[in-house]
Amino acid sequence: MKIFRKIIAFISDLRIAIALLLIIAVSSGLGTSIPQNELSANYFELYSKKPWLGIFNAEMILRLEMDHIYTSSWFLSLLAWLGLSLIICSWRRQWPALKAALSWIDYKEPRQLSKLALAETQAIPEDELSLEKLALRLQQKGWQVKQKHLRLAARKGVIGRVGPPLVHFGLIVLMFGAVWGALNGQKVERFLAPGRSFELLDRNGINQLTLQLNEFGIERDSVGRPEQFRSKIELIEPGENAGNLQEISVNHPLRFKGLTVYQADWSLAAITLQIGKSPLLQLPLSNFPELGEQVWGLILPTSPDNSERVLLSLSNETGPIQIYGSNGELILNLRPGGPAGEINGLSIRVSEVLPASGLLLKRDPGVPLVYAGFALTLIGGGLSIIATRHLWAVADPKQSALHLGGLCNRNLSGLANELPSLFNQSKA
Repeated sequence: MKIFRKIIAFISDLRIAIALLLIIAVSSGLGTSIPQNELSANYFELYSKKPWLGIFNAEMILRLEMDHIYTSSWFLSLLAWLGLSLIICSWRRQWPALKAALSWIDYKEPRQLSKLALAETQAIPEDELSLEKLALRLQQKGWQVKQKHLRLAARKGVIGRVGPPLVHFGLIVLMFGAVWGALNGQKVERFLAPGRSFELLDRNGINQLTLQLNEFGIERDSVGRPEQFRSKIELIEPGENAGNLQEISVNHPLRFKGLTVYQADWSLAAITLQIGKSPLLQLPLSNFPELGEQVWGLILPTSPDNSERVLLSLSNETGPIQIYGSNGELILNLRPGGPAGEINGLSIRVSEVLPASGLLLKRDPGVPLVYAGFALTLIGGGLSIIATRHLWAVADPKQSALHLGGLCNRNLSGLANELPSLFNQSKA
């Protein structure tokens, strides 16, 4: 039993809780400094030659689960430990303190009041009448009063004592929601061209929702820089032929039955060409990071034996489409919807370039709990500001004296300044 009590005392120790908070805060900071949930190859590319902080190379980052800190076993263990610490602390300290604050303490003797933080005695005749006046004055100022023969007890701001346990409970709910979301949430990022769709599956491979992109547009400024992306998407639930049509844009996501769809990025999906007198051909575009941050293109043969290849490259859907020969020299520029150009005796015309919308889908079942935890914590913190005051008065008929004593968890000087006025008004 003693060992169990020592373990409980250690887990609920305030210093341990503060240390856990600091470790969790530092770990969260690491999660913003190190890219999260990337492919292992990306970490070797980033940190093999130049370790992070000069210490952590790719192997250490992967071994310590720093590539997915918020869902790592050690981070979730820290949250569980902190949550358990708050539960035990609330059970051992906050709940008894709240029950004590809500219960009425009946002091019957003047010597009991003399031991309180504030105590004062004055001679007042007509003891019962003085107590009645004091009780009436306290009630007018918002005090709760419980009166008995030759004594009374009063309290004010008891709601403030609800604050600390409410803060603890809010933090517990918040952490539980964060862990629940990390373990059961879904995050999917897709690039979709207009007219295409994909299915959002659950862990058992069952279709939960079909998302179809109907339209995608890029708004650009006068010099061609993108300002806004807009996607018209259709959400089709299983068993339904028609879906819910909505428009999303940057900073204006769509929320649908616990799912949030963000407009996150854009890309170029395909280019439609006419080669000679052929029908229109829609060819997929690939990203070429070695040519630039946002450069797409394709390799196109211009002879029947797949020789004399050229590179078509472009950086946006409006063009120009730059065509380079095998020696790396620029041959010509084409515009979508513009006239054809001749390459190695072959006529090529660009009909259109098809952009793709970058969509980020998140389903986090813990979000309502996280928001509720934040709300409870803020409410509890606000309530904790309210000072809780207790006041007792005992009349002594033998000495014709009235004894007052008081306690306050904050702003004790304010209650001390209020006592003389209460005495004077009880005399009047």
